[in-house]
Amino acid sequence: MKKQIHGGDIYTCRPKADFSANINPLGVPDRVRQAVADCIGDLANYPDPACRKLRRAVAEFEKVPGENLIFGNGAAELIFAAAFAKKPKQALLLAPGFAEYEQALEAAGCAVRFYDLREEAGFYPGEDYFDRITEDLDMAFLCSPNNPTGVCLRPEFLLRAAERCREKDVLLVLDECFNGFLDDPEACSMKRKLAAYPNLLILKAFTKLYAMPGLRLGYAMSADRELLGEMERMLQPWNVSLPAQEAGTAALGEKAYVEEARNLIKKERVYLTEGLGKLGFTVFEPSANFIFFKGPVGLADFCKARGYLIRDCKNYRGLSEGYYRIAVRRHEENTALLDVMAEAAGRNSGVQERM
Repeated sequence: MKKQIHGGDIYTCRPKADFSANINPLGVPDRVRQAVADCIGDLANYPDPACRKLRRAVAEFEKVPGENLIFGNGAAELIFAAAFAKKPKQALLLAPGFAEYEQALEAAGCAVRFYDLREEAGFYPGEDYFDRITEDLDMAFLCSPNNPTGVCLRPEFLLRAAERCREKDVLLVLDECFNGFLDDPEACSMKRKLAAYPNLLILKAFTKLYAMPGLRLGYAMSADRELLGEMERMLQPWNVSLPAQEAGTAALGEKAYVEEARNLIKKERVYLTEGLGKLGFTVFEPSANFIFFKGPVGLADFCKARGYLIRDCKNYRGLSEGYYRIAVRRHEENTALLDVMAEAAGRNSGVQERM
């Protein structure tokens, strides 16, 4: 497949505001900044390959055994590590979904099947999804909340998926990278079920919630320590830098920061959803720190020309022109974006209706 182009490309275009990457609008936490600054004097040393300090912190934070954790240079590295460790022949993905799953599987020589999410169903998988999990399948990927649709899968759905995968000896990879933005992250996580489902691998990252994509830090949780061992063998030595390890350890102590972010996002999510609706755009119910909607064709280019990057979702499998995703940012930035979109909605040239 062609390499996917993601959001967050501020290097090609220096925008007034970047709504294309779903990053915490509060920016890098103070403790993280300080932790990175404090470790500058240790850059002459190799980082701990076992991530012991970070491992203890994450184990305490997630309430899981440290031996059930693996760390990567972002969650993306662990997606590739899982694919190469499992060596699947057949895998099942939701479409639309995060492109890195397909890239990793195809790099590992795996044939990929797709379950197409339907707009009329609110992009929520139906009962027939479970029928697609069969004996000849090796891996299945789910993302909750899903990127780009924002759909949060219900706990009962996730349990049925894990149970079905266990019955059919399928590794279920559950991406929870946006879980921290939910109103009740614990209720929507499957981490309490890891012991019951050794066929479950949960992905998490510091990228979005702690606004540190430039440091690259993610982790995965599983009760299958043999799988984690195989994944470790797929990783390069010293794959997690010292600044990333120190930043991650510090970030986990930022409870007030996370709570402030959740409150801000919840309020601004309503503001943006209502604003987009008033412009006549079709908005799909959001659950995390981004909003998925349908609007005029050409809207992304229109906004970019005025200094605002939004994610054009036309290159997601299963989507076409006119689908977009925007991050929830601070109020003044959200207001400015809505003003630009109102200008686009009121014009007859440059954008075309797709409702």
